[in-house]
Amino acid sequence: MLRFIYVVLLLSTPGCMTAQESALVQLSGIDSSIEQEVRYAGVNNFMGRPIRGYEAPEVMLSREAAEALSMAQQAAQEQGLSLLVFDGYRPQRAVDHFVQWGADLTDTLNQDIYYPNVPKAELFQRGYIAERSGHSRGSTVDLTLTRNGQQLDMGTPFDFFDERSHTENPGITGEAMTNRLLLREIMRAAGFRNYVNEWWHYTLIDEPYPDTYFDLPIE
Repeated sequence: MLRFIYVVLLLSTPGCMTAQESALVQLSGIDSSIEQEVRYAGVNNFMGRPIRGYEAPEVMLSREAAEALSMAQQAAQEQGLSLLVFDGYRPQRAVDHFVQWGADLTDTLNQDIYYPNVPKAELFQRGYIAERSGHSRGSTVDLTLTRNGQQLDMGTPFDFFDERSHTENPGITGEAMTNRLLLREIMRAAGFRNYVNEWWHYTLIDEPYPDTYFDLPIE
């Protein structure tokens, strides 16, 4: 059985490396050309409120994932495009916040925007939200493509919990499907794999911390 290790990373004592220096880095420090729109640091998300652990609108990742994402950005730029990242590393406390929210079936503030066709009670069962998220390992990223600052049409918005968000959903055709496959091609070439239920969700194949779930707040 796979053994999961939950690690709570706190600021170090003097003379020791901080968690940021040893495991996680700010994406902007690796490649400032990658656009960011950190949804969970504000109210524009499925819960309609800032999520625990997102104390600044900054994307953090493992250094390996950030450097691979920079390679993907170079490939996108060669086609006149840019990456726009919605989320990267996600503290375990944020995942716990999702779970707490999911248990309250009366809180459906943004259901009409993010999950109009899926009962809230089934969001975890259908794999749209997880109690253990790969994001907490530091090498998973949610993103899209932009051209001249405008998001490309992907057929659904980010975090739209619905079968139409499945990367190869047959109901998505034309330009939207072309854009999804282009994003997948760019990310695959940089060493990432797609989560088939979410066109925006990618994980570094050779992630450096496959069994570690970090809980360092994003500051």
